[in-house]
Amino acid sequence: MTEQTATRTDIAIIGGGTVGSALALGITQRTAFSVTVIDANTLDNSQQHPGFDARVIALARRTVDEFTALGADISQSNAAPIQHIQVSDKGAAGLCNLHADAFGLDAFGHVIALSALGPILNSAIGHAAKRIENTSVKSAQQSNEQVALCLSNGETLSARLVVLADGGRSTLAESLGFERRAEPYDQVAVICNVTLSEPHQNKAYERFTPDGPLAFLPFNTDKKNAGNTFSVVWTVRPELAEQLVAMTDAQFIRALQKAFGYRHGTIRQAGERQQYPLALRHTDRLIAHRVAVVGNAAQTLHPIAGQGFNLGLRDVITLTHTLTNNDDPGSFSVLRDYARARQPDRDQTIWLTDTLVRSFSNTMKPLVAGRNIGLIAMDNLHAIQQRFVRQTTGYGPSTTGN
Repeated sequence: MTEQTATRTDIAIIGGGTVGSALALGITQRTAFSVTVIDANTLDNSQQHPGFDARVIALARRTVDEFTALGADISQSNAAPIQHIQVSDKGAAGLCNLHADAFGLDAFGHVIALSALGPILNSAIGHAAKRIENTSVKSAQQSNEQVALCLSNGETLSARLVVLADGGRSTLAESLGFERRAEPYDQVAVICNVTLSEPHQNKAYERFTPDGPLAFLPFNTDKKNAGNTFSVVWTVRPELAEQLVAMTDAQFIRALQKAFGYRHGTIRQAGERQQYPLALRHTDRLIAHRVAVVGNAAQTLHPIAGQGFNLGLRDVITLTHTLTNNDDPGSFSVLRDYARARQPDRDQTIWLTDTLVRSFSNTMKPLVAGRNIGLIAMDNLHAIQQRFVRQTTGYGPSTTGN
C-alpha cells in the first residue's frame, strides 16, 4: 500500500496494555486528536492480554486520582486501599510505621489485579479510540510531518505522533533511534498470593531481608477469605528463586513465614508462584522525531516501593497534559516539553529505587547500621515522612513539577 492510500490517524499508540490503554483514555478524554491503538494481542478480552495478567499492582494515590478524573473509577472494583505501611529490616531494630490519616489521606493508594483494571479502562475508552488487534508493527519510517507504520496485516498507517507503550518487548524503539540500557540486579522477584490468619486491615508491609526486599500488599479477592489475602513480592537471588518455586506449598510457607515473621499472624495458604528476573532498563531519552516512549518502554524499575508502574503512568499523565491545546501532537515543541517535564521525576524515581535496592540488599555492617538509623529517624520525624510520602504517592515536587 502506498503512502498516499495509507490510513491516517493523529496519534498511534503501540501497545494496548495498561499504560497504552490509559494513554488512549487520557488523549480521547482531553483532546480532539484521533487515536489508534495497535497491539499484537487480542484486545476484546483484556483478561487474556499479557498486559492485563494476574499480577497485582499498587496504584499510587495520584494514579488513582487521575484515573477517576478520566472516568476510570477503580471503586468499580474491589481494590484494597493501603491505609497503613510498615517498613522493617529483618534482624535489626529499624522500624517505621506510616498511617494515611496522619497525612490527611484516606489511603496512600490502592491494590488491584491488572486483570481487574483492564475492563475498567476499556469500558471508559469505549469506542473513542480505534483499535487494531493481533497486529504488530513491522517497520516505521519517519518523515518531516508523519511516521509511516507498516503493519503485519499488510496495511500502512500514517501518524503525526507515534507513542511506544509496548513495554520494550519489540525492537521498534531501537529502529527509531533509541538506545536501551540494562543493568541486571542479579535478583528475581517471586510473586504469589497468600492467605493469613488475620485480616489484612488495609496494611502493607515492606520488609528488607538479607536475600532482598519482601513486600506484602493487602489484596481483596472474590473469595470467602478475601479480607485475609496479601499479594507477595519476594525479591531473592536467582538460585533461591528456583528453589522457592520448586518447593511444595508447605515448604514455601515455612520459608516465607521465617522471612516475614509473625507480625500479621500465620500464613495458612499460598497460591501459584511465578518468578521474574529483575534489572534496571531504560532508554537513553524519551523522544525522537515524532516519537515518544512511555511506561516500561521507557524504563523498567525494580519493584521495591512499588514505583515503576506508577512512574510509567505519570509519563501518560504528563504526555496527555502536554498534548492539550496543541495543534500538532508530534511537533518538536510538544515532545520537547514532554521530555523536559518528565526528566526530573524520572531521574529522581530511578535514583530512589536503585539506591534502595543496593542499600537494603547489602549485609555490610556499616550499611545495615546506617539504614536502621534512617528507618528510626523516619519513624520519628514527620518532615522526613512527609517528603517520602509525597514522592511515593505521586505528589512530590519532581513528580508534579512544583
